[in-house]
Amino acid sequence: MQKLTNKEEEIMQILWKLKKAFVKEVMAEITEDQPHYNTLSTIVRNLEEKGYVAHNAYGNTHQYYPIVPIEDYRKRFMSTAIDTYFNSSYKNMVSFFAKEEKISAAELREILAMIENQD
Repeated sequence: MQKLTNKEEEIMQILWKLKKAFVKEVMAEITEDQPHYNTLSTIVRNLEEKGYVAHNAYGNTHQYYPIVPIEDYRKRFMSTAIDTYFNSSYKNMVSFFAKEEKISAAELREILAMIENQD
């Protein structure tokens, strides 16, 4: 799975949300820093070359859809982030979020309960 640029990731988020979309429908979802239609079309074709999306052709128009599930991308992204920024330690990651007050003690207890109740 090749690494995505920030813009490619943004487009993938839209395609995962819409499930299937023409470039103009993807364009309608972009609220900030909207690229030119041709630029967006190139980004989507790059995603296809990287193996993230495929398309159905309707004449000269293509409807794109994701072929990499968001769950697979999330696993890869999180593993890379944890390896890179937290020395491959989930404990370091959770500690970081606790120190930054992004996760509460109640949420941590909830996570512990989920872990303890797994069979």
